[in-house]
Amino acid sequence: MRRPRADRDEEDSVTSLAALQMTSGPEVAANLAAAGSLIEAAAGAGASVVLLPENFNFLGRRDADKRAVAERYGTGPTQDFLAAAAQRHGLWIIGGTQPLRSEAADGRVTNSLLVYDAGGQCVARYDKIHLFDVDVPGKPGETYRESSHVAPGREVVLVDTPAGRVGLSVCYDMRFPELYRRLSAGGAEILVMPAAFTVPTGRAHWEMLLRARAVENLCYVAAAAQSGVHPNGRETYGDSLIVDYWGRVLTRLPRGSGFISAVIDRAALGRVRAEFPALQNRVLSC
Repeated sequence: MRRPRADRDEEDSVTSLAALQMTSGPEVAANLAAAGSLIEAAAGAGASVVLLPENFNFLGRRDADKRAVAERYGTGPTQDFLAAAAQRHGLWIIGGTQPLRSEAADGRVTNSLLVYDAGGQCVARYDKIHLFDVDVPGKPGETYRESSHVAPGREVVLVDTPAGRVGLSVCYDMRFPELYRRLSAGGAEILVMPAAFTVPTGRAHWEMLLRARAVENLCYVAAAAQSGVHPNGRETYGDSLIVDYWGRVLTRLPRGSGFISAVIDRAALGRVRAEFPALQNRVLSC
């Protein structure tokens, strides 16, 4: 994993990051085509780093369907697409999530976020740690058991990008602040949270959680979401956001497909962290 350069100057500290919003379905090729169009548009708008949503390449009619489309790590249509898109547009892609085959004896897959540099090389992998095993409040019968088909990850992952040091996480992870304390302690400047949030929990907690993670860690937060009604009947909340280190919402896309972008100013972040040293004042650590 690459370490931050010590000699980055003020000009290098300002970078544009884009977050894509999609309504993915059960056809991998169609999802990749939709993602490709949005990546191209974000690149044309000047983004140096692009974040995709959770399940961007596949949201099946049944939870078990992800087993059939899972790729081996290092090869497959989705991984080849991400590598080619990063190289074609000369930008970094934080690839939402996709199912990858795991070593689990019961055939479960991992819900994996892969990061590609501008040369098309995969430079980081994060497997979602916290799995969504929930009966959705206020929605009788809306039940999720992600762990039935997904094996949890175990490793906390950071990666250095042109926008700064990024801490990787996925969707339900955002409810567990101890993960972000570890990412913060590892030098994270940006926290990414690709997601496919339910509508009831989205209305109640989505923005609140994202802004809280930003404020308590003095980090930028970028969340790329699934949005709308999917072919399996599931409805996701949308509202992709980019939030700054002071908890201010810089940009958002409430519904539909598209992208948002914002400037990541690491010099400004550094000044605020120096002036308001909450991270240095912590007494308890996890």
